[in-house]
This record gives sequence, C-alpha cells and structure tokens, in this order.
Amino acid sequence: MASLKALKIRIGSVKSTQKITKAMKMVAAAKLRRAQQGAEAGRPYATRMADVVASIASGVTVSAQSPKLLAGTGKDETHLIVLATGDRGLAGAFNSNIVRAARRKADELIEDGKKVLFYLVGRKGRPVIQRLYPKAIIAQHDTTAMKAPAYSDAQAIAADIIDRFTTDGIDVVHLAYAQFKSTLVQEPLVQQIIPVPAPANDTRPAGASNVAVEYEPDEEAILEALLPRNIAVQIYRALLENQAGFYGSQMTAMDNATRNAGDMINRLSIQYNRQRQAVITTELIEIISGAEAL
Repeated sequence: MASLKALKIRIGSVKSTQKITKAMKMVAAAKLRRAQQGAEAGRPYATRMADVVASIASGVTVSAQSPKLLAGTGKDETHLIVLATGDRGLAGAFNSNIVRAARRKADELIEDGKKVLFYLVGRKGRPVIQRLYPKAIIAQHDTTAMKAPAYSDAQAIAADIIDRFTTDGIDVVHLAYAQFKSTLVQEPLVQQIIPVPAPANDTRPAGASNVAVEYEPDEEAILEALLPRNIAVQIYRALLENQAGFYGSQMTAMDNATRNAGDMINRLSIQYNRQRQAVITTELIEIISGAEAL
C-alpha cells in the first residue's frame, strides 16, 4: 500500500496534469472557432469548383490531345494516395482514423492487383504507412512550420503531385482527409482527384440537357487552366477540414482527460483520507493502550 507521502505527491502530480489538459482544451477551443469558420467557408467553393470541372469534363470528347489530368493515362495500374494528417498528437483518434481510411482504400486496390503509393502531408501518418507498406512512400510534404493552412501551401503540394503524375507513371490520385462535422465527429474521406471523376449525378437544371453551351476560347483551354486549380482547391479544402477536425478532436480529448484527472484526484483523495484516518486511529489505540498499561 502506498504511503501517505506517496499519495500526496501523486495527487499533486495529477492536479498539475489536470491544469495542463484544461489549458490545452481552452487553447484548442479558441483556435477551433476560426478553423471551423475557414473550413465551412471553403466548402461551397471547393464543391462548386469540383462540380463545374466535372460538368465541363463530361461534355468534352476525350482524345489524345486532352489534358492528362482529365483523360488520365489510359491505364489503371498505379494509384497514389495523398494522405493528409496532422503533425501533432493529443487529439484522440483523429489521425489514426484518417490513416485507417487510407489503409482500407489501399488494401482494396492491392487486392485488385493495383500498385499503391503514398504521398504524405503531415507527420502522423508516416510510422504506420512505413511499417505496413514498405517503400510505398514516394514523398512527404513538411507542414510543421505551417501555423494555418494557406492556399499557397496547397498550390505547392498540388504542383508537386501533378509533376509526379505526369512523370512517375502514376495513373490515379486519391486524397485522404477528415471532413469536419462537429467537435465529436470527423468523417474520414478518400476521394479521387486525378483524373477528374465522372459526376455522381446530373446537377444541371431540369430541361437544360439540350441547351447548347459555348466555351471561349474552348473546352480544352478552359480545362488546362481549371484542372490544376481544382486540384489545389481540393487539397486546400482538405487542409482546412483537417485543421478544424484536429482542434475539435483535441478539445474533446483534453476535456475527457481533464474529467478523468478529476475522477482520479477524487479516488486518490478518498484513499489518502482513509489511510490517514487509519494511521490516526492506530496512533490513538497505541496511546490508549499505553495509558492503560501504566
């Protein structure tokens, strides 16, 4: 059984931990509001951009002159998964959920006989991917100095991915990240960004199927400009969603840790008081027994 001194030291240690977790929760809550606003503001633009590009692409006849970002390579053998995670922990299962979704996608592709490569954005996904898929990591974008996601960061990542797509024999590129739902829910997603996926449904207004649309200068020229921008926008959205999701998960994790620390302090305090009372009772018995012996 622990001594009174050891229990007192442990209670003090847990109280110090509780102060740290409470402070981290408050910091995460303060940062979450701005990150959530950024993620929510970026969603309509990113969604509409993807819809516009898919709509234009669906009306273009794919030919040898079509951009590779639209037409693809004509093969479906090598897949690149862009895995976007955080650089820090203490956020519950946030990073592991994204990695798990990417692993699920990778395992499905490998079962179908495809080759899978990984492009990492953030540090937290590397240990698991390196252990389970040796030599599959082709690059890692360092985001440790990135305090808040910027569009320039997304452009740099997109340019590197496009360059590797056109030169490294990659056929399909997927993006894995976590969509922010609430402080308790972040939904891991894996979406195809290269080549442009076919639209899930026809988003044109009713009766517009036979409307003639003219493009200036032409569809190919528009796509040449829009396709790289769309990839950068989708990556930027993933970075914004991840930041909001990270702070939401961290706030929840630190709140749980603070509550657990409080419960532990209560249990240790009860144990300390009981043991202290037992010591006092023992001392009183010894004093009374000694007095009676005299």
